Amino acid sequence: MNKFAKLSLVAMMAATTLAGCGSKDDGDSKKKDCPVKIGFVTDTGGIDDHSFNEGSWKGIEKFAKDNNISTDCIKYLQSKGDADYEPNLNQLSEDGYDLVVAAGYKFNDAMANVSKANPDTKFLVIDTVIDSENVQSATFKAEESSYLAGVAAAMQAKAEGGNAVGFIGGEDVDLIRAFQAGFEQGVKSVDKNIKIYVDYAGGYDKTEKGTSLAEKHYSAGAKVIYHAAGGTGNGVFAAAKDRAKKGEKVWVIGVDSDQFSTGIYDKKENKSVTLTSALKRVDAVTEAVSKSVLDNKFKAGLQTYDSSNDGVGLPDENPNLSDDIKKAVEDASAKIKSGEIKVSAERTIAPGSNG
Repeated sequence: MNKFAKLSLVAMMAATTLAGCGSKDDGDSKKKDCPVKIGFVTDTGGIDDHSFNEGSWKGIEKFAKDNNISTDCIKYLQSKGDADYEPNLNQLSEDGYDLVVAAGYKFNDAMANVSKANPDTKFLVIDTVIDSENVQSATFKAEESSYLAGVAAAMQAKAEGGNAVGFIGGEDVDLIRAFQAGFEQGVKSVDKNIKIYVDYAGGYDKTEKGTSLAEKHYSAGAKVIYHAAGGTGNGVFAAAKDRAKKGEKVWVIGVDSDQFSTGIYDKKENKSVTLTSALKRVDAVTEAVSKSVLDNKFKAGLQTYDSSNDGVGLPDENPNLSDDIKKAVEDASAKIKSGEIKVSAERTIAPGSNG
């Protein structure tokens, strides 16, 4: 081998070595850019349901912003059907996300399977309980915030000269029945004679069904409808806004997150059909658990959120509530926290009827 050939070989080897170092540095750089990676999987309601999924994602976004973490380090995957749950969870885990969050009880089987298959990934699941060393399960006593929604609904209906309210749920399962149960008790605490129309849409992505059920309730005399139906609730808002634009006084109580903006029908005057919203502070939970992973303080197991730890309640700002309703809600909230009022998760009114 001549002198020039030897020099060329050395140069090629050096270039290869430098290229290898460059790749390693790029990897280290990416790791520094993402001190933690958080992934989120929606249920079928989608990321823009203005409710459960959107609230969960907002908590992750706030975590990233407050901790100067690039938006490239957080990601969501939308589930178009139940069959997408397990593949989506697996994908995020296999892609190296440190925490994978799933929103909703429908993830029960998928989360159990995926968490077992991926023991090095941390998981957060909301509204169901998974017994696994790498899963934190967050549950909420939604019946307590729903009780407050019932107080507000009944008082507003009476103020409008009415004697009926409505409840529209997503699927007829224990979780949503608890929303109905609390709402019933809150309404009846104001006036036992108020009618409560109850219907279930059969899903959380049925906007048109939400509209038709809302029209049914409003036409029957309901002045306020409380929905616990995820994306289906968008249809309830659509019906209420259409009536409000025509001068009719009807209201919607939102769920999971503050849905005041969802109910706006007059942007110029900032008028909204949202009376208030029954909060499950999923945003605070996803934010806090994401931070715990960043700080290496993640804890698996069951965490319950209720009135005592402000995990449920109504928004701090309720522009459409009168002062007397605000006072009644505050009093009821204090009594729930003290234990004077005990809210049951068992409903008494059958779907399709009123009580």
